[in-house]
Amino acid sequence: MATKGRPTLMDPPIEELLDKVDSKFTLVALGALRARQVNAYYNSLGEGLGRIVPPQVASVSGKPLSIAFEEIAESKATYVRVDPDQLAAEEAQTEAAPGEAVEAEAAEAPDEGPAAS
Repeated sequence: MATKGRPTLMDPPIEELLDKVDSKFTLVALGALRARQVNAYYNSLGEGLGRIVPPQVASVSGKPLSIAFEEIAESKATYVRVDPDQLAAEEAQTEAAPGEAVEAEAAEAPDEGPAAS
């Protein structure tokens, strides 16, 4: 374990990053996702699209993954763990809703007979 006085190979230290997430797998996924977003931001600078969030920290490193890890360490890049039961309930509700809307539209539309061509 690295101490604050002793420099480590990685800055911010991995221990500090793991304190911000629930597992090392979440850290990898969050870091990779945010690094891709940072990379896409730098690649689209000349296009003026403005849809991608720019880096949220002032970093010495210009590498997207280093920027992503610094954002995670400062709690600027976070994640939300979705409850599987809640997700299943929302999907079931979404699947039921379109069928009800189609039935309601059919009931409201007057029967005009066969269409003329």
